Amino acid sequence: MSMRAWRFDALSSLSDLSVHSEPMPAPQRGEVLVKVRAVSLNYRDIAPILGRYVWPAESGLIPCSDAAGEIVSVGEDVTVFRPGDRIVSSFHARWLGGRPPTGLMLESYGTGSDGWLTEYKVVSQEAVVPLPEKVSFKEGATLPCAAVTAWNALSGALPMRAGQTVLTLGTGGVSMFAVQLAKAVGATVISTTSSGEKAERLKALGADHIVNYRDIPNWGRYIKDDITGRTGVDCVVEVGGPATINQSLDAVRWGGEVVLVGFLSSDNPGIDYFHLKGSGAVVRSVAVGDRPMLEDLVRAWTASGLKPVIDSVFPFAHAREAFDHLMTGSHVGKIVITFSD
Repeated sequence: MSMRAWRFDALSSLSDLSVHSEPMPAPQRGEVLVKVRAVSLNYRDIAPILGRYVWPAESGLIPCSDAAGEIVSVGEDVTVFRPGDRIVSSFHARWLGGRPPTGLMLESYGTGSDGWLTEYKVVSQEAVVPLPEKVSFKEGATLPCAAVTAWNALSGALPMRAGQTVLTLGTGGVSMFAVQLAKAVGATVISTTSSGEKAERLKALGADHIVNYRDIPNWGRYIKDDITGRTGVDCVVEVGGPATINQSLDAVRWGGEVVLVGFLSSDNPGIDYFHLKGSGAVVRSVAVGDRPMLEDLVRAWTASGLKPVIDSVFPFAHAREAFDHLMTGSHVGKIVITFSD
């Protein structure tokens, strides 16, 4: 029996993404066979072909780290799942909690090992977590990377509290989840964007203040001085990278946290040590999160009744079109690929 899987045969352009017919895998001891129902895309899925990925990336791999599906068979000694169970993938297959394993980022789905843009996939029973019935496969597929990253950013060493202030950048997946999660705990949210249409989407999610960074180039200082009364924000969910970090340092309060999440920008003006030191910020770099964070996020997300912002949905056969749309950067929220029976 065979299945279809998309692979990046090389890492030069999206034209290198092609569909292959491959043998159906079989679960071994401690493993489960998953019928994939939906996957969602992240910027990291195209970063290698843009030359902007932080870690090494291999060609020839199946892309995508985020998936939801159902168990169709299990190997020996599988005690957690049985056929028919609904699951969501854990971004890090081996990070089960505590200190990250050595070499963790070198084996990530899509860059160091085969990912989830395939009709069936075998993984360890520890590499997936249950997906509640009230969360659809499309919704579940948006959670493993972006939502867990936002959860980690807001609930780390300095967990967000009601009445505190969060700054989010843009309208990508992590930022949209951060707005929703921050509002759920009673925080004030300040969001940056570049268009009126995207500003309305952010307001609809609950953002309290919108700053158009095209109209206000020095938005970091503006946020600190004019919006927070020269106090600064408690947390910046920093997804932009080199081109936005200095503005984020301007916006944060002394003792506040700048959480380094992404690298969407290619500009690299550099960081002035005295600017970093003078900001008084706690700078924390995150790489999504471990399995317990995913479990906590799924539990909280389900209980809150929140719904992810899904920009668009593409069928499996048109996966390359989904990647083309991701490449434009025009999406608001998550891009999802679904699988037919």
